[in-house]
Amino acid sequence: MGILRVELVLCVGLAMAGGAQAAQPQRSIGIQPEAWQVVQLANQARAAQGAGPLKWDEALAAAARQHCLLMAEEGPISHRYGGEADLSDRAGAAGAHFSLIEENVAIGPTPAGIHNEWMHSEGHRTNLLNPEVDRVGVALVASRGVLYAVADYAKGVPVLTLGQVEATIGAQVRAKGVGVVENPATARAACAMDRGFPKGDNLQPRFVMRWQDANIAQLPPKLVDQLASGQYRKAAVGSCPAQYVEGAFTVYRAAVLLY
Repeated sequence: MGILRVELVLCVGLAMAGGAQAAQPQRSIGIQPEAWQVVQLANQARAAQGAGPLKWDEALAAAARQHCLLMAEEGPISHRYGGEADLSDRAGAAGAHFSLIEENVAIGPTPAGIHNEWMHSEGHRTNLLNPEVDRVGVALVASRGVLYAVADYAKGVPVLTLGQVEATIGAQVRAKGVGVVENPATARAACAMDRGFPKGDNLQPRFVMRWQDANIAQLPPKLVDQLASGQYRKAAVGSCPAQYVEGAFTVYRAAVLLY
């Protein structure tokens, strides 16, 4: 079982933000031991480079296993076969939420051998050690006397309702000394528009900011500058479905109206 072949792919969404956790995750019952060995080796390598550990993600693992079974069936390894969805779409269909996703695939003799080859291949090493990713799902399938392996790495995005998005942004607006109105209806309507402002509203905002991002823990710099100007006393915050997003990346859209 001396054959080893490796390939990699990288897909990026609209934004990447946040730090990885410092503690080494523990294997849960049901995780394939060989797959967990690959995760442990990856986390050891990441720790040596100052990158945080990867947390196991069941949705990514499901997507990885589906593709790994297809690789074992096809024989030659690939990131995508005829009729198969691309990486981001199949991970999204499995239930993963992410702003960045990347993948390593390989044929090798053992989990340790596969990890060693990835670490000695520039692109695979970059994927594995990427400090921006914090989630992983790994699958290995034994076939033809070798192991077929898939590792899907991602930057996880929390799943939030419109109200949770508005509450997160509203708290940041209040922290800047500007009050937030309780009813988000007008801001939600403005959020759904590319430009302009909903007709029929008697109170016109002096500043409107619309944006979408995977990370809503930080306000856009332009909005921060306006809030710091002292020109405004209150704001309306609204969220709506993201627009023009390709693939299955998780992105939030919001609007802040300043009065």
